[in-house]
Amino acid sequence: MAKDYYEILGISRNATQEEIKKAYRRLARKYHPDFNKESGADEKFKEINQAYQVLSDENKRKIYDQFGEAGLSGANQTQEQWSRMKDAEFRDLFDELGNFQDLMDNISEMFGGTSRRRTKERSSGPRPIDGEDIIKTVEMILEEAYTGKKINLEIEKGVPCDVCGGYGYDKSSEKVCSTCNGSGQVSQRTMFINFVSACPTCGGSGYIREACKKCRGMSYVYTKTTIPVNIPPGVDNGTKLVVDRQGHSGLFGGRPGNLILIVKLTPHTIFKRKGDDLYVDVNITFPESVMGTSFSIKHLNGEDINIEIPSGTKDGDKIKIKDKGMPKLKGHGHGDLIAIAHIDVPKYSTLSKLIGDGKKAEKLLKELDKVLPKPERIASHEQ
Repeated sequence: MAKDYYEILGISRNATQEEIKKAYRRLARKYHPDFNKESGADEKFKEINQAYQVLSDENKRKIYDQFGEAGLSGANQTQEQWSRMKDAEFRDLFDELGNFQDLMDNISEMFGGTSRRRTKERSSGPRPIDGEDIIKTVEMILEEAYTGKKINLEIEKGVPCDVCGGYGYDKSSEKVCSTCNGSGQVSQRTMFINFVSACPTCGGSGYIREACKKCRGMSYVYTKTTIPVNIPPGVDNGTKLVVDRQGHSGLFGGRPGNLILIVKLTPHTIFKRKGDDLYVDVNITFPESVMGTSFSIKHLNGEDINIEIPSGTKDGDKIKIKDKGMPKLKGHGHGDLIAIAHIDVPKYSTLSKLIGDGKKAEKLLKELDKVLPKPERIASHEQ
């Protein structure tokens, strides 16, 4: 059955070269034999390489799109032809997988060449593998974001299996494959051509291995641990904090991953935050808006903050109190506190009840209306 190279890489048929390259890197890292010990990973890795070799070459891709796999006359290329592939693209992947020669050995094995990797690995040991990051969400209220917070975060961290040492298999049970005698390859001669392929018994490793019973071949076991974390003042919703080397452990001397915390702030009932500034709605009476007034409110840290309402304040006017906003996460100082004035205008019925006499209330309002200047009925907006 013909293989769909686009489906193998998980991309659309109109994918760009950059998208093809990213998909290849991601899948090659996932199924590379050094990283993935699961059954079938080797074959999957070979399929990924084959698909990438075709789709990353514009000419081959055009032929494949038009005629399919059968149209690729050069599909069964020799090892010498493969060595002429785009070195720059393979060396990009080398930076992520750690060893360019290992990648070329994979290609060599896939098309019948001789690999030096097994001899190298058995003599010098496996290459170090860095641990993965752990990502956690931390919920906080605005008061905690203002003052900062110390937390003890419980996480589940992967550490190398203490039974197999992170290899994923029982080393004492390792046996040389009797089918390929440890070479990882089998050959079959058809007429004048000698075809070489990965050994079907050992999957190309050269050895028969039993998965570790404790980690089940995953190389890691997981344990709960508590990490103390200091969250600094000024964090915002979506802020990412990195705790160095507190992620999953590396294998064979590899660097541990990081612990990444993503802050999630719950909405506040009084204050609203915009960047480093805080906003608060304050209500004043009509006389207070005319004559001005002052009062205090409780800040996030419990401090009393004085709000000065100037004479002639209109509904919606903003009063700025410098340096009373949120602490700046990057840099020094604070943002500002912005008080938005709202004039509380009572209904006539409410005013009558307060005075106790409806006619008296009406008389007072009319007397006030006589002395107040009349506004323009149609408001104009300055250009």
